[in-house]
Order: sequence, then structure tokens, then C-alpha cells
Amino acid sequence: MIYKAKDIGKIVKEDERYVVRDNTELKNLVVSTTRLQPRKSTSGHKHEGQEEVYHFLEGHGTIYLDDKPTRVQPGDVILIQDGVHHRVEAGIYELFFICVFDGKRRHDNIGPHR
Repeated sequence: MIYKAKDIGKIVKEDERYVVRDNTELKNLVVSTTRLQPRKSTSGHKHEGQEEVYHFLEGHGTIYLDDKPTRVQPGDVILIQDGVHHRVEAGIYELFFICVFDGKRRHDNIGPHR
């Protein structure tokens, strides 16, 4: 299966901050995209027993890993280890990124999902 990143899966979350889409074809991996609006932030979450990869495709922003900020831009790939709290904040433009993780969506949230 070949997709354009913007066309992966179906919408699973949508509000004034972002649109999140998850693939529906894979059984063991979730490939998810997030289109985060300018100057908006995800709520942040962590996964116990689950690693995650973020690949930033458009825009600039900041990812916080256990509250440590790292600037991100197109082409950056962030490897998120098991149990690390992570949150993403868009800069002055929309931020678009892909997330890949094993299994099903499961989060220990602080606030609403993402």
C-alpha cells in the first residue's frame, strides 16, 4: 500500500488544536499523522511498555521529552523511549508529523489525549 502522508487512515481526533489520523490497515503498528495548528500544543502523554517514533514533515516547533525542549523542523526524526512523557508545540505555522508505534493506541495522559 502506498499513501501520501496527508491521506493515511481515518480521523480519530479533531479539535481546534489538531487533526489526528490513524491507519486502519496494519495489525501490529499504528501509523498516525498529526496536523497541529499554529501556536497550539498537544496535551502530552507517555506510554508504559511502548516506544514511539515522530517524523516531522512540515513546519517548525518544539517537542518536550520529560519537559526538556528540543526544536524540530522538517526531516527531524525523534525516537521516544518507553515511559518518556512527550508533548509537541507548533511554532507560528502549522506543524505536520507522522507517529509510528507498536500495538494499539494506549496512553497515560495528562489532560485530554495528545
